[in-house]
Parts: sequence; C-alpha cells; structure tokens
Amino acid sequence: MTSDPAAAPADWHTPPEPTPFQGGEAFRGADAGTVLEFWRYAIPDLRTNTTRGLLAEFLVHRAVGAVRRNAEWESFDVLAPDGLRIEVKTSAYLQAWGQRRLSEIRFSRLRGRTWSPEDGDAAEQSYNADVYVFALHTARTHDDYDPLDIGQWDFYVAPRALVEATGQAGLGLASVRRLCGEPVAYEQLPEHIRAAVDAPSGHSGQGTEVSTPVV
Repeated sequence: MTSDPAAAPADWHTPPEPTPFQGGEAFRGADAGTVLEFWRYAIPDLRTNTTRGLLAEFLVHRAVGAVRRNAEWESFDVLAPDGLRIEVKTSAYLQAWGQRRLSEIRFSRLRGRTWSPEDGDAAEQSYNADVYVFALHTARTHDDYDPLDIGQWDFYVAPRALVEATGQAGLGLASVRRLCGEPVAYEQLPEHIRAAVDAPSGHSGQGTEVSTPVV
C-alpha cells in the first residue's frame, strides 16, 4: 500500500500528511464558522453508532500508544508502535434513538476485503488484524449512560487465530465470551493485547481454548 507520498509514482494525486487542526481555525471565503463549530455539528453525541465506534478506536489507540490514526482505507483500525495490527469492534445495549428493548449485542464485519491504491479491492475477504478487541458499552439505562466514563466499557481481547477459526463474519456476546474469557479493564488492555499475540495458537490471552466454530 502506498501511504508514503515520496514512494508514490510522480503522476499520482497523492495527498500530503495532514496537519491536525486545533479547533479555532476559521473557514475562509465566508462567515462559515470555525473547525470547532464543525466538530460540534458533526459529532455532538458520542452515543451514535458511528461516533461510538470511533471513540472505541480512540481508546484502544491511546491504550497502546499508537502514533497516528489509520487511513480510512486501511483494513484494520489501530497500528501499535511495534507494528501490531488491531481491529476494534463495538456494540452497545442503548442507541441514540428510542428503543422498545435493549439491543442484542453483536460484533459484525470481522473480515473484509483489503484495498490498496495500486491493486484496488482484494478478490476475497480475509481476517486482517493480529488482535481483535471487542468493546462493549455496558450502560442499560440512559440515566446511567455517561459517554465520558471509561469504566462503562468492557473490553474483550482475542488473537486472530481464534477469531479466524470461527469462520464467522460476526459474533454474539456469548461467543465472544467463550473466545476471550472475562472482560478486561481499560488499564489492562495493553498487556492483554500483547498476551493475545504471544499466546499459543488456539488460545486467547486468558487461556480459553476453542476447538469448534462458534456464532
């Protein structure tokens, strides 16, 4: 994949590395507000599905000390400083809309087609991360839901070998628990992610053996 502008062919339209905004920058050419005002418009609620997924990625990004956010076309979510590829999957009982009942917990899109500027989409779907982190927001009432409380998240960690052995594109909570064992606290994520990579094939970082596919 060509992510380095200097490595791309001379006739490519290759963007430069982005410079992070601070929030106070104003749009030019009209009175259209600031970048901070755009942020408030675009992501005013950390509970929406898309934003909650980004929040979980951000938390894992911070936990492992990642340097930069992945490009949108990458086939995994977080790149650790040591090159470890991490996929973050998110689910929650509550949504940003009215519900008659709590949502069923399911983690989907565990596999997908890789893409590169040179080759486009891969022909087959694959499992593209070294470690999978399943992030579950545990609040069950909106009165309790606090998007800034990291303690409301449960994190389950599994190596690619276990996830790939299921052959599934999505897993329910019971299956994730069978794969990963008990959830870990946010402060324990880095050590459990590393343990998952170092664990023998067929075991999770907590030693849970899985011999048959689960859904």
